[in-house]
Amino acid sequence: KAVDAMTARFVQTSANGRSIGGTLTLKRPGHIRFQYDKGVPLLVVGDGSSLYMIDYQVKQVSRWPIGNSPLGVLLNPNRDLSRFARVIADPADGPMLVEARDPKHPEFGVLTIAFRRTPGAPAGLTLDGWSVADAQNNHTTVRLSDQRYNVPVAKDAFSWIDPRPRKPGGKL
Repeated sequence: KAVDAMTARFVQTSANGRSIGGTLTLKRPGHIRFQYDKGVPLLVVGDGSSLYMIDYQVKQVSRWPIGNSPLGVLLNPNRDLSRFARVIADPADGPMLVEARDPKHPEFGVLTIAFRRTPGAPAGLTLDGWSVADAQNNHTTVRLSDQRYNVPVAKDAFSWIDPRPRKPGGKL
């Protein structure tokens, strides 16, 4: 059975070794939320077409088309992965690694996805995490735990509060 929705705990480690955690909620196609733990003023949300990074500390919002993000590989069930991804390691007793890159857009970086063989998991595989190498070869790693598949996800799970100050008349 395909994975349509998923929740998990995550720990994200940046190139400088700093780790932060939170809760991941994913609903295909195109919806994802990285809700960081209390005290981390960041939120990453994909609403089906765009990926937003909201920084509540500096009141900034950055937006990219989901297709321009390495995570597009995970979020679009209709994407032809054979054009972008290939299995780079598949040992019998270790993780299966899949590398995804868009040859037409090297600026999107390289995504390496790790799966673990798990009887009873969808397709017998558990998504353990991924690593992204950006165009400057900076690596960010996300490790998952407590994965739950095809769970109910609230409709408002992918909404967010815009921190940018409003101008008179309600405009941003």
